[in-house]
Amino acid sequence: MDLDAYSTAHSDEWQRLAELGKKRTVSGTEADELIERYQSGASNLSAIKTTTAGSIEGERLSLSLSRARLRFTGTTTNVLSRIPEFFVYQLPAALFRIRWLCFAIALGTLFVGFLYGWWAMSDPRVIATMGEASALEQYAKEDFVDYYSNNSGQAFTGFVWTNNAWLAAQCIAYGIVGLYTPYLLFSNAQQLGLTAGIMAEYDRLDVFFLYIAPHGQLELYAIFVAGAGGMRIFWTLIAPGNRTRVRALAEDGRAFFAVVIGLILALLVSGVIEGFVTRQDWPWPIKIGIGTVALVSFLLYQWVVGRRAVRAGQTGDLDEFEAGARELVAG
Repeated sequence: MDLDAYSTAHSDEWQRLAELGKKRTVSGTEADELIERYQSGASNLSAIKTTTAGSIEGERLSLSLSRARLRFTGTTTNVLSRIPEFFVYQLPAALFRIRWLCFAIALGTLFVGFLYGWWAMSDPRVIATMGEASALEQYAKEDFVDYYSNNSGQAFTGFVWTNNAWLAAQCIAYGIVGLYTPYLLFSNAQQLGLTAGIMAEYDRLDVFFLYIAPHGQLELYAIFVAGAGGMRIFWTLIAPGNRTRVRALAEDGRAFFAVVIGLILALLVSGVIEGFVTRQDWPWPIKIGIGTVALVSFLLYQWVVGRRAVRAGQTGDLDEFEAGARELVAG
């Protein structure tokens, strides 16, 4: 093939393709023409590349085709531009969907914790099985309080944050297993109850509540949310509704695992409170008040912002562009 003659014969077509590809807006007729020119130009480029591996004409045509393709396929969305939508719609919608389960888990945790605490306080043999009396006394009178000030605020914050974030991630990630998430929640409630029993044994129950109140309000509720997310994923596996089981797991799995991101931030806040507020010699009403404000802020985000997001049609799942089409349909 004579490349020069071929280029001359199609130069007007290629020029028109380039003009349409550069236009900011195109009419319906021009859009149809653009697609037609694109298809013809793609065939021309294939013929050119068959004849010669590289040429100026081929490079120019390839550039025009790339611009034309962007005109009718669009460009990918900047990831950073999706952040506000995630925090205003997707995350609060997912949190709102599990709001009642969160409270049910909170009540269950309090109930189990109370039972174990009452058991430990009413039966000295329970305390005796938990360690030497001298070690337990030292823990109740010294170690429990020193735990909050033995390390620097930054190091302590980082430690409790990563530990709690890992626990929250496990609750959601392993929720599909079924029993593992309830086991983690039960173990957490059991530990709280027995610790309260040890502190009560040495007349330090007031210290126990005072020291966990500032950070514990948001920290514990974040764990309840994680547990609710994990258990909801398991329930989706059991009862997918009118969706296929695979589709239901994919949609709810994406939605509720996104909750991990929100919990990581919430647990960072509780970690900062635990690392920098609890240890301070401030009046307890101030320290506990800071923790209460943090919890109320999270609840408002879950209930108020979440309700608005759900009413706007959000479920917490990614949109079709991010997650891929749910179903194949005829065009």
